[in-house]
Amino acid sequence: MPGTVNAMRIVIFGATGPTGRRLIEQAVEAGHEVAAVTRRAGAIEPRAGLSVVTADATDPDAVERTVAGSDAVLSSLGVRPSRKPITVYSEGTATIMAAMHRHGVKRLIAVSSSVMDPAWRPSGEFLFNNVMDPLVNRRVARTAHTDMRRMEALVRGADLDWTIVRPAGLFDHPAVTRYQVARDVADGLFTARADLAASMLAQLSDDRFVRRAMAVITTEVRPSLVRLIWREAVKKR
Repeated sequence: MPGTVNAMRIVIFGATGPTGRRLIEQAVEAGHEVAAVTRRAGAIEPRAGLSVVTADATDPDAVERTVAGSDAVLSSLGVRPSRKPITVYSEGTATIMAAMHRHGVKRLIAVSSSVMDPAWRPSGEFLFNNVMDPLVNRRVARTAHTDMRRMEALVRGADLDWTIVRPAGLFDHPAVTRYQVARDVADGLFTARADLAASMLAQLSDDRFVRRAMAVITTEVRPSLVRLIWREAVKKR
């Protein structure tokens, strides 16, 4: 159950992404010792409580050096939607888990997507369920979601204390809200990145979702669906 989190050494993969940056901010503020992994040198400035590792998540040697001695690994690996084949989720996660096994690190919290659950059809969202979901999730982002399924299968088969975190449509909001979590799937269309990061860090002291998938949704604030799709799936491509 949730409790007070002692300071831990945590490794964050996907650290330069919008969710990864939220994770860094919240983790450092909570007093954790954070190692942020990024492929781009200089993309993150080290500071008190934060070290920066320039490495690719698929580089076994670099990942092993970073994971060694840590208490937990948080992965927010991600790529922009594309019709091209995508392997970063499965290959990166496989490399991370191999390093965790080698160094005896058990706790893994990895971001996936609500789309992974076939039962996810948010109530009252006709436009999304009948237009946006088939167009964006099933076509534009199909290759990313195919690789997420590979990733989830790998994680579920691992002898680790894993939690798969499934946000809905991600958007930016400046503060953490009273987000909701549920096993496997939640009835909601949106997840603020601040809430996603907070829900992941909360799992460091919560055993309800160990070896389970956890859906997280934001209900207190709501972005425009059309603007969200344009900004997240079209404009950033």
